[in-house]
Amino acid sequence: MTTNIVLCYPVEPRHLKHFAERFPDARVIDAGQEGIGEEIFQADIFVGHAKVPVDWQRVVEQGRLKLIQSSAAGLDHCLVPAVVDSDIPVCSASGLFAHQVGEQTLALLLGLLRGLPVFFRQAQAKEFIRRPTDDLRGKRVGIVGLGGNGRRLVQLLAPFGVSLRATDYYPVRKPPEVFELWGAERLQELASVSDILILSLPLNTHTRNLISEDVLRAMPRGGYLINVARGQVVDEQALVGVLQDGHLVGAGLDVTYVEPLPVESPLWDMSNVIITPHVGAQAASRVDDSTRLAVENLSRFFRGEQLWNIVDKKLGFPHPDVMAVNQ
Repeated sequence: MTTNIVLCYPVEPRHLKHFAERFPDARVIDAGQEGIGEEIFQADIFVGHAKVPVDWQRVVEQGRLKLIQSSAAGLDHCLVPAVVDSDIPVCSASGLFAHQVGEQTLALLLGLLRGLPVFFRQAQAKEFIRRPTDDLRGKRVGIVGLGGNGRRLVQLLAPFGVSLRATDYYPVRKPPEVFELWGAERLQELASVSDILILSLPLNTHTRNLISEDVLRAMPRGGYLINVARGQVVDEQALVGVLQDGHLVGAGLDVTYVEPLPVESPLWDMSNVIITPHVGAQAASRVDDSTRLAVENLSRFFRGEQLWNIVDKKLGFPHPDVMAVNQ
């Protein structure tokens, strides 16, 4: 029987040609967001990120799907209970866009430290007033989640002369630039010694609302929070509170609890907050890179080899030993 590879990400004809050349015996279906709700039932292999409702329960019960290769690092779009409890392997794009996420993090962080939100507002009012700014050099930086994105952040931040610490579910392979790498259970301790706390962890049942008011208030007064992970890992109401009372002096948010961020959110009007619309992983080469990873992983699947980025479905992320970024 012909293997159907169903795609649901913004491919172009050249990407379809690449799949066809590598898998000449397969049928490649470009479903797109408009067609994935139906085409998924024809899939032996699914590649992409469905942003529309998919009846995963029915897909699993049908028994045809043999592999999910996500084009995103976050897997909340497909890791529903039926998939988690099935024997369908799920692979992520973890670490594939670490360079872009790292650049987005620097943009948010340096923008806050150098007062860009305030100066942008001044420029709109045609005011030329010197105001205080802050420094990155000498700061204590904590990174929550040391996967592909977190490790790239270490490389980018170390030259600024900061002190780096991190927590991770798998506290292994400590980069030499990191002073201490702790297990995830020491999050509160990490917060207490971090002037800047950067979130680069996945969203799952364990991490939803993980950054609570207790964690935020454990940070030294005058600290900054940067979130390039998922909005729902942060108790957003608590974040608003610590920003309003001055315990934290700034937040850079590429993600929010609800997207788009509701117009009534107080975060929109805060001069110490930078909000970007979940663009951290945007890249000119995103579709090319996603295709390259998918084609290589499907080749490994057909050869019966170890898959890259195969995730622990209960955790929602891969073990460091199978990260594609480490190959």
